[in-house]
Amino acid sequence: MIDLDQRYKEKKSFFNRLIIVYSFFGIAFAFFLYRTYSIQVSEYTEYETAALENKTKEVLVQPIRGIIYDRSGKIIVNNVPTYDLIIKPSQIKNIDSFLSDLSLIIDLNSNELDYVKENFDLKASYNRELVVKKNLSEIETAKFEVRSYKFPHAFIDVRYSRYNNYPKLFSHAIGYVGGVSNDELTNILSNQNLQQIETIFKYSNGFQIGKTGIENTYDNLLRGKFGKKTYEVDARGRLLDEMQFIKPIDGKNIFTTLDIDAQKVAYDQMDNRRGAVVAIEIDTGSIVTYLSTPSFSTNAISNGISSSAFNALIKDNNKPFFDRASQGRYSPASTIKPAIGLFGLENNIIDWNFTIDDPGYFILPEDQRVYRGWREGGHGKVNLNKAIIVSSNTFFFSLAYQSDIYKLIDYLSKFGFGANVCVDCFNPDKGLLPTPEWKINNLNFGWFKGDTVNLGVGQGYLSTTPLQLAYYSSILANMGKSNKLSFVYDKNEKKNTYIQSENISNLDWKKLHHSMIGVIESPIGTAKRLQELKKFTVAAKSGTVELVSTETKEDYKIIRENEGNRDHAIIIAFGPMPNPKYAVSVVIENGESGGSVAGPVAIAVLNSLIDR
Repeated sequence: MIDLDQRYKEKKSFFNRLIIVYSFFGIAFAFFLYRTYSIQVSEYTEYETAALENKTKEVLVQPIRGIIYDRSGKIIVNNVPTYDLIIKPSQIKNIDSFLSDLSLIIDLNSNELDYVKENFDLKASYNRELVVKKNLSEIETAKFEVRSYKFPHAFIDVRYSRYNNYPKLFSHAIGYVGGVSNDELTNILSNQNLQQIETIFKYSNGFQIGKTGIENTYDNLLRGKFGKKTYEVDARGRLLDEMQFIKPIDGKNIFTTLDIDAQKVAYDQMDNRRGAVVAIEIDTGSIVTYLSTPSFSTNAISNGISSSAFNALIKDNNKPFFDRASQGRYSPASTIKPAIGLFGLENNIIDWNFTIDDPGYFILPEDQRVYRGWREGGHGKVNLNKAIIVSSNTFFFSLAYQSDIYKLIDYLSKFGFGANVCVDCFNPDKGLLPTPEWKINNLNFGWFKGDTVNLGVGQGYLSTTPLQLAYYSSILANMGKSNKLSFVYDKNEKKNTYIQSENISNLDWKKLHHSMIGVIESPIGTAKRLQELKKFTVAAKSGTVELVSTETKEDYKIIRENEGNRDHAIIIAFGPMPNPKYAVSVVIENGESGGSVAGPVAIAVLNSLIDR
């Protein structure tokens, strides 16, 4: 007998299994339809792009840096094409063996060999090219091409070198270029929405960035923007046809305010002595001369230098890398005296008729400490005019003693002391304009009246840079009018500022100019030796930066036997008078006499500028 209940259960079980099977195949079929639709329709663009990327390759194309000119249109820095021998370090297993074989056909000097060995591992790790020898001759090129099959990982190609036509004249002003770190490169490329990929290099040293000077300050303009080439590649990744080329945008050329001829004069006059020269065009604030000595060759740094040669420069006691023009701190010494005199006039402490007797020293009433002048016996009866001409310390000691320190500091700040006075200088130092708060915070001592007295003659804690001194000189020349200094003149950015004054008139400024002219023209002037060197009337103020305080000249003679203890020579000057066009500052370390040592340099630079 048939069990209907059992039969029903079997049918129901079969039906359930059938539903599961149909459901499985239905879901599978639906998924298949979905994936087919996605691949063919909704995700077509993505897959097309992926497929295209599998058969194409993008390569960056390096732009050419802009050319740097002087103010008359002469080229200072250019891009010089050369035929260079280049290797691919990542594909060379034994560099010593490779160089040994290569030396049989191409002469490689010790510096070239050292450079390759020192940079080989780094270049290989980042898959970068490495230049073995630059500027190959036609004979060297022919020798290599004939035997190039022996060196599959080396090739000759046109590359550019960043070349400064005056590498030692502008080592600090223009600066130099160098390699780029991975972080720097990522930053540069990300600004163009690019990634770090294989690059067609135009320069022997690959990626480059401005490291110092104008090359650094205006790097974004000079560098340009990378281009891009898209190639079709085969399964092995070999480049086939070029599919697209987005040309690089070469860097912009820069016309600086620097003057090559005046720079040459400054360089020759400094004669490799430690110091700096800065000259500016008064009306515009344009820097026309900017020199720090000793200097170095920027071409050697930019285009490859061995670590031994580089270390020799670093260890040089004269510190050629140190930019004394904007980073060297020096006491302004007696060059500060015109500003101190103006402060006295502005605050009604003195007038042009006020006189004192200068016995050659000043005694501080509080503790009877003696502050000595530079001339034994003093200068007799002096007013402000004579005090500037003969550089009477006693007069300015006395004037500073009567000054409120906070008012004096505020007034000196208007001349650029303690501030950045340059729009586009590389890492300029602000010097030091000391305050009582600065002294207690840094030296843990309170301010006393003797500190103010020292400030009156530019000694003590006050320090300034040659760049600031040139700026200060231009303000004196321009009767209180000033604008920020710059290497690249842009009239849209220039904003003239004035020292606001209640008690100083144009007549006072003219009298000050007359006094500073007397520094050279007067028979009692501290820089009267310069009279025969100049071709026009010059206003000046010389100074001597005291490094070691001594009581007598005999003590100083003993101290000066060590050249490093000798005083610095310093001068500021402007001319031609009565309508000055250029202002200049000169500092010569351990030069001792501002008038007779730094003075001739300043006059020579002014002569070269004004003659043209």
